[in-house]
Amino acid sequence: MWLAEERPITIVSADSRQVYRRFDVGTAKPTADARARVPHEGIDVVEPTVRYSSAAWAESANVWIDEALAVGRTPVVVGGTGLYLRALFEGLFAEPPIDVEQRRRLEPQLAALTTSELRRWVDRLDPARSHLGRAQLLRAAEIALLTGRRVSDLHAAQRAATEPRWRPRYLAVDPGPALAQRIGARLDTMLTAGWPNEVERLMHSVPPDAPAWKATGYEAVRRLVRGELSRAEAREAVLIETRQYAKRQRTWFRHQLPPDRVLTVDPLARNWEEVVARWTTGIVYAGEPRASARARR
Repeated sequence: MWLAEERPITIVSADSRQVYRRFDVGTAKPTADARARVPHEGIDVVEPTVRYSSAAWAESANVWIDEALAVGRTPVVVGGTGLYLRALFEGLFAEPPIDVEQRRRLEPQLAALTTSELRRWVDRLDPARSHLGRAQLLRAAEIALLTGRRVSDLHAAQRAATEPRWRPRYLAVDPGPALAQRIGARLDTMLTAGWPNEVERLMHSVPPDAPAWKATGYEAVRRLVRGELSRAEAREAVLIETRQYAKRQRTWFRHQLPPDRVLTVDPLARNWEEVVARWTTGIVYAGEPRASARARR
């Protein structure tokens, strides 16, 4: 929002839960005032019952970026869903052929492992993927065991063979040790702002197995509304889940983004404005300057 005061930008949300309508407080969507002041895309895209994929988001994001450029605005992709960023900037990973019967026999064995055990397996099979969440760990282990190839190597080969449409530069906003306290403060604000009331309303109209309910913290708040947890217990559950997710995000950004195109800024530092201004210097068409119009796109 500060950057929007300096130049005309369009904010493209890369948050996989802000795409769902009516899931507002718990996903920390931008305020109505912020959205009125600066164009936002990627928010309130689909109904809570829709299984919205990274491929669908990337397809839409390309359109939003084109539309912003057409009216002279700089698209700034904001958010922490790594798979969305990868789908947009690197293309989606093409899974190698896997024998269906072998996969069927392996699935229950992997499913029986705890996440910690699974992480230790992947640390041996594909170390670059061992910091990820359970779904990605399962996929990494499955592909490594059944094909003898690492997902990280396959991703690298795909990146080398494919010319991306966009060449982004990244600004990683990280307050360091203060993050834990800031997460707690934001959580208290969300609870005070009516998150339980929002969940109670949604429970009357959204099926309990709708994809939108997978957003961080919503299950704990549903249990609060049902009387299964006290407010303090629900707060602690959401706090733990959010801190774990933030840790995975930090790790993903540290290992999956090209370090030569990442600038980290501490939003609590006195010179943060100077750092952000330095990051924006030379940005052309949401990426680094290129020699031709085709390359810029």
